[in-house]
Amino acid sequence: MNVTILGKIPTTAEILDRYPLSRELAELKARRDEAIRQILTGMSDRFLLVIGPCSADQEDAVCAYTERLGRLQEMVADRLVLVPRIYTNKPRTTGEGYKGILHQPDPEKAPDMAGGLIALRKMHIRSLSVSGLTAADEMLYPENHTYLDDMLSYVAVGARSVENQHHRLTASAVTQPVGMKNPTSGDLNVMLNAIYAAQRGHVFAYQGHAVQTEGNPLAHAVLRGEVNRHGLSQANYHYEDLMRLSQMYLARELVNPACLIDTNHANSNKQYAEQPRIAMEVLHSRRLSTDIRKLVKGLMVESYLEEGSQSVGEHVFGKSITDACLGWPATRNLVLNIAEQV
Repeated sequence: MNVTILGKIPTTAEILDRYPLSRELAELKARRDEAIRQILTGMSDRFLLVIGPCSADQEDAVCAYTERLGRLQEMVADRLVLVPRIYTNKPRTTGEGYKGILHQPDPEKAPDMAGGLIALRKMHIRSLSVSGLTAADEMLYPENHTYLDDMLSYVAVGARSVENQHHRLTASAVTQPVGMKNPTSGDLNVMLNAIYAAQRGHVFAYQGHAVQTEGNPLAHAVLRGEVNRHGLSQANYHYEDLMRLSQMYLARELVNPACLIDTNHANSNKQYAEQPRIAMEVLHSRRLSTDIRKLVKGLMVESYLEEGSQSVGEHVFGKSITDACLGWPATRNLVLNIAEQV
């Protein structure tokens, strides 16, 4: 193969031994996991909100954000469960650009995969400690899930990964809820096929072993909009879209029908300021239809301390270096408005 070996990656056991999760935090995670499970299975009428930066590129800023989110959680605890979005791996459409803290612990320095594994685990532990909120991360690289499995409460499989068999089979082994996004083409059958696969057991190769999984009953749908053949974004969060997905769910042998709506990406045409409007429309659709209310269990929102985005090297604390995000004042207002309307 045309590769150069740059160095050995620490094993999961080595990383967890150096940076363990305390018993107190493990018990907190168990309580949070149960609260989220009850939402997705219909046992609780609280609403799930996966919210945070497009990419978690800087530990201090991420933890400052999640600490604020933790205080906000206390204000809406009877209505909402907030899950910080701490995405440490970033899919890149062309392969160019910042690929996340796993690749570059410092966005202005050369890639360092071993250092990245340490940096992302330390960041997740610190965030959980200061905020009291277990987080969500994207499973961009299925082989790496074990480095964070003990502290995540939510896992996302992105639009470019949802057709990949390794992602689907690994999702069947994951104990956390796994949100399967519709592909960029918008084909809902692809997404539902991924959910079907994730909800069933499989035998496959994982980290050098032959493994058997039991299936993940909490695998579910995430609508993120689509891109048509002309490269134009099209939304799929409208009332008609949600009714269609509800009917498609009923036609399949899937347990715990559930969906989250991604308010950014193709749903907003990456116009981050549209996210509150989109959230309000989704909540309105839930009020109009019992079927939609039963199906739509939450939202995904991209937000950070400062609104918009910046280039690597500008050094604005708490401002995204990937997709543009809502700033904190708009985020706080949105969370409180959602809590009033669910």
